[in-house]
Formats: sequence, structure tokens, C-alpha cells
Amino acid sequence: MRPERSPESSSSPEPSSAVRQWRVPPVLPVVKLVGAAVLVGLGLLFAEGDRVRLVLAAVAAVGLAGWAARDLLAPIRLAVDPAGITVLRGFAGRRRLAWGAVEAITVDRRTRLGLSAELLEIDAGESLHLFGRYDLGAPPDEVAEALRAARAEAS
Repeated sequence: MRPERSPESSSSPEPSSAVRQWRVPPVLPVVKLVGAAVLVGLGLLFAEGDRVRLVLAAVAAVGLAGWAARDLLAPIRLAVDPAGITVLRGFAGRRRLAWGAVEAITVDRRTRLGLSAELLEIDAGESLHLFGRYDLGAPPDEVAEALRAARAEAS
């Protein structure tokens, strides 16, 4: 999935003035909500008078639904423009990082149990912002390259 350009920047002839955004893929919150419904259904089906199983299924479903709600309320996880980067903060808040505050943009690769994972790391001194492929809807390598290019254009 390619990063999106904001509507106000799409008419601009210069790519450097564009705002680019990376968001959660739209199918992801739907899958989470379906998973929450399945958990409730399984809890009702297999509880058979056992309240502990039902409560555990309900707690897991509420957690999954809350996670999906975050994806629906704040789908844009990362945005970049010539002035800096905007990242998601907390449940659905935003934090603006000027280019001067960004110390490093790296991609961390780890392999565990035969599976590899990549995380985009944005080091802003007192804070570290981590984004995975499903947060961005794109490979972290591509996003890191786009961020570095935007930073180079801004300076």
C-alpha cells in the first residue's frame, strides 16, 4: 500500500510541499472486530454455566474491540511534511516533531522463532516512536526512505 497524499497537497506541482501519510490498512480493524465477535460467540457456546470462561472471553473481546476502536478513531499513524513529522501519541492523540527534534530514523530487524519482524524507529531524544508494517500499511524500509528524503529536502 502506498502512502497517501493529503487532498490539499494533491494540486501542488512540487512533491516536496506534499504531506504524506501512512495509515492502518482498512481491513485490519474489521478483522479485529470480527475476532471480538467470534470470542464472544465462543464464550457463549463453550461456557455452559461456567462464568469464568464467559468473563475471560468477554474481557478478551473487549480488549480486541478497544484495539480496533483505536484503528478506527486514529487510522493515520504517521505523517510527514517539510516542517517535520506527526506521530500518534496515546490512544488517539497526535504529537508534532520538528526535524530538529528527530535524532535518528532507523529500521530494526529481528528474527525470532523463524519469523522476522521490522519496526520503524523514530528517535526524538526523550521519546522513541515505533511503527510496524500494520501500523503503516507499507514496509518500514520504504517509509524510512521517504522520511529521510523529506528530511533532506527540508534542510
